[in-house]
Amino acid sequence: MISQRRKQLSVLIVSTLAFTVCFAAWMLFAVIGIPIKEQLGLNETQFGLLAATPVLTGSLIRLPLGMLTDKFGGRVVFFALMLSTVLPIYLIGHATEFWQFLVAGLFVGVAGGSFSVGIAYTARWFERGTQGFAMGVFGAGNSGAAVTKFVAPALVVAFGWQFVPQVFAIAMLVTAIAFWFFTYDDPRHRVSSSVTFAEQLRVLRDPRVWKYCQYYSIVFGGYVALALWMTKYYVGEFGMGIEVAALLAACFSLPGGVLRAVGGWLSDRYGAHKVTWWVMWASWICLFLLSYPHTEFTVITLDGPRSFEIHHNVWFFTLLMFIVGVAWAFGKASVFKYISDEFPRDIGAVSGIVGLVGGLGGFLLPIMFGALLDLTGVRSSAFMLLYAITWVSLILMYWTEVRRADVFHPAMTATAAHND
Repeated sequence: MISQRRKQLSVLIVSTLAFTVCFAAWMLFAVIGIPIKEQLGLNETQFGLLAATPVLTGSLIRLPLGMLTDKFGGRVVFFALMLSTVLPIYLIGHATEFWQFLVAGLFVGVAGGSFSVGIAYTARWFERGTQGFAMGVFGAGNSGAAVTKFVAPALVVAFGWQFVPQVFAIAMLVTAIAFWFFTYDDPRHRVSSSVTFAEQLRVLRDPRVWKYCQYYSIVFGGYVALALWMTKYYVGEFGMGIEVAALLAACFSLPGGVLRAVGGWLSDRYGAHKVTWWVMWASWICLFLLSYPHTEFTVITLDGPRSFEIHHNVWFFTLLMFIVGVAWAFGKASVFKYISDEFPRDIGAVSGIVGLVGGLGGFLLPIMFGALLDLTGVRSSAFMLLYAITWVSLILMYWTEVRRADVFHPAMTATAAHND
């Protein structure tokens, strides 16, 4: 007889591995999109659309997948989801036209819906006091974005970009099979069969859900958007090759995924409210500095005109990106700690809604990055947009939570803030 503890650990470890592979496939165009852009002669907006297309499907499907997980259990839904993406990933390597890449990307995007399945599936195996940490460990699968940046560039250089989707398709198939054999199902984790989908959607009327959607649109939507955008940003801004650019971009993607578990632990200990508040302030400061464009100006002095230049060097830029990645890792965990605390019976549905909105941010933002770059010619305009979104989150959080809470007091938690 397998113990409950062993089942918990097996579900957590294998689910995290599966989510890592799904996220890596979801971010595939972040690397192979660069040679595809050159091959097809795409402009910046078209590249943004190409990179973001899988994110659209992965976002829209999160809500129905979360509801299906509540009804039928995460094991069967997660397994079927992974199998459904194997063929579309493989077919990317055989596409030749822009529309073909977009269509394939839409089907590959289903892999992004794995989050709302896995987060609910994993959380229900753990007690409330450790759910934040467990969800944080699972969410560390976001580091799949860094896996893509480590693996895909080497394959592109060695074998050509067409070879990369073949490798990823095989990895997805093997992972799906391993997931089925090393995870478990517990009927007690499902909602009653008498509960309708309409009843599951009643949480849409709760304003707290939409507030958490706003928070997640920056900590996850922004993370996905920059994970897709940063390799190309390094190539264009600092003139680097694709391998070095992807490696430096991973300095943002890797902590943004791996440290989510730490964010879950902090949220368990100090409360989701306090962690999210400081995440937003750290993001605000770093994004302000990142927004400042390469500037040259001339000052008339007593000795005549003198010219000055303000520009981030690559190391300072990468340090700021690392800090943002750490902050957003904590924020992604703290937002879902809010959800597990306040919606314990509707984790699947609420995580699906919040994940959908956050994922839509990850879809729209790269397109907006490209459009802003085409319109202004200023690469840092991407960070200006993220800075504005962070402002909205900070203002919303202040008016709905901070005015009723003392974030400096060690005993104050998100729960206390809501009970005031």
